[in-house]
Amino acid sequence: MNVVNPIRCKKQLEAVKGYLRGKNKRDYLLFMVGITSALRISDILSLKVNHVWDGKKPAEFIELNEKKTGKYKRFPVTPNLKKAIKEYMAEYDGCPDDYLFVSRVGKNKPISRQYSVMMLNQACDMVGVEESFGTHGMRKTWGYWAFKNGISLDYISIALNHRSIAETKRYLGLLQEDLDNIYLQVNL
Repeated sequence: MNVVNPIRCKKQLEAVKGYLRGKNKRDYLLFMVGITSALRISDILSLKVNHVWDGKKPAEFIELNEKKTGKYKRFPVTPNLKKAIKEYMAEYDGCPDDYLFVSRVGKNKPISRQYSVMMLNQACDMVGVEESFGTHGMRKTWGYWAFKNGISLDYISIALNHRSIAETKRYLGLLQEDLDNIYLQVNL
């Protein structure tokens, strides 16, 4: 299994968003949900339209029970995610009980994990992201940017359902980054 990384460059993050937004609103929304929610791809793909849309406007919160842990999770819909939901829903013509990321194959089936990986890798390749990225990279991107924005690792660890801060630091690649910075700070 390949280790995936977060997108650590804000310009590249914006470039991926722009690429997907221009190519396919569904895929753009999937990326936006992934980088704003810290959800695993299995939870993202299980979302239904009524999780994010109340019939007239985006929901204030998304609520679900995580598949892996069984734990209840609730998070607010950010302003950027609200915009993405509105754009997607302007083109949407399905039912509230349909999967949000409905596949063109089969009747009311979500897109596959494999399609998600392929789509994200293609978008990253198109904008020059060189590090290995995949569906789990979206979750790591959320954690990385939460940390870079000054959010406590305690809270990030809770949001990611990790057992310890050390696990969260390893997960986000911060241990190596911290060690590199220590060497640079000592500078003997």
